Amino acid sequence: MTSLPRAGRRCHHALNPMHSTVYFSPDLASEMAGIGIEDSSAAYFAARAAAMGAVGPGAVTATFYNFNHELIARHLPAVWETASPEQVLRARLRAVDTTLRRLLGAEAVASKELAEAADLALRAAEACTRHARPLYAAHADLPVPDEPHLAYWHAATLLREHRGDGHVAALLAMELDPLEALVSHTATGRGMAPRWILATRGWRRTDWEAAESRLRERGLLSPEGELTEAGTALRAELEDLTDRIDRAPYEHLGAEGVERLTDLARGFLTQALSAGAFPSDAVG
Repeated sequence: MTSLPRAGRRCHHALNPMHSTVYFSPDLASEMAGIGIEDSSAAYFAARAAAMGAVGPGAVTATFYNFNHELIARHLPAVWETASPEQVLRARLRAVDTTLRRLLGAEAVASKELAEAADLALRAAEACTRHARPLYAAHADLPVPDEPHLAYWHAATLLREHRGDGHVAALLAMELDPLEALVSHTATGRGMAPRWILATRGWRRTDWEAAESRLRERGLLSPEGELTEAGTALRAELEDLTDRIDRAPYEHLGAEGVERLTDLARGFLTQALSAGAFPSDAVG
């Protein structure tokens, strides 16, 4: 493998949090409550799925992958009776605006560096492809916002969903079901805390334990809940496969462009993290 797919992974890791921070933001909760959606799970499913239209639970379970279908079905399609996808998308963009202005500050929002980062990320996204990537394809049909900080978030979203759609295909290739994917990721030490996953994904502790048991039967997880050598190798293969099927945007941008975008994105991420972008109980 060339070094560029790995560089693309590093770039993704710097960009993706600026996409996902809005879903942890009180600004999104406020905007969604303003259009009548007050339940936090309903707000998340609606905000992330709205680009696909008034979809039902099946489409969201398929594309989000690691949520319990029962949890999704409690909120979809009913949420669209409260607010249309178009209303949700407008509310989401208002939340993005407020969140980024709060986390980055007026100077950064108006900076030439943020405008440059938006241009680079949008250029990378030119090489994204729609086929077999439903979340990316739906977002690619949305207009690019005019303001640079909103365009930056939009581009980060395109790149995140493009990689995410590919990652789901890689999970299927590695034969990891939704909870096995979560358990094995947490076992790497880089995933979300189990208590956070259970609270937000709709799974029960018994579901988690059953997934652990299946991974042990495959020789991927130790009795202590740590990845075995085979488990570590499988997770590495999974990430390499994800890199390979997500390489087009970064090859299109080129090595210098990827390096520059990564540097800029890391700077904005550091600033956002220092401003409290994510809840502390999501990790550790």
